[in-house]
Amino acid sequence: MGRDSSTLLGILAGTAIGATLGILFAPDKGSNTRQRIVDEAQAARDKIQEGAVHLKESVVNTVSHKKETLDEQVESIVSDMSHKTEDVITTLENKLAELKSKNKKYQKA
Repeated sequence: MGRDSSTLLGILAGTAIGATLGILFAPDKGSNTRQRIVDEAQAARDKIQEGAVHLKESVVNTVSHKKETLDEQVESIVSDMSHKTEDVITTLENKLAELKSKNKKYQKA
């Protein structure tokens, strides 16, 4: 995602700079050159806005996907721990029953 956004911004900036320089060095009347600069600036602004929208959507989708994945992982971990806890409780209950049985042997009636 970071490399894509850097590439997109580099392409847009290069396009804007190249178009501006091309217009400035083209032989034309000053008013025509100024109008072309304005038009190119607006076109560059539109492209940047489109790129920003695309980047935002990409970030939102990535974050949403990562959140879902994290939620699933947390749920899986909690479930695993619950099963392990149940196993430990069962083992402790069996050990306690065994100890109670041994203790009864030592008690006098």
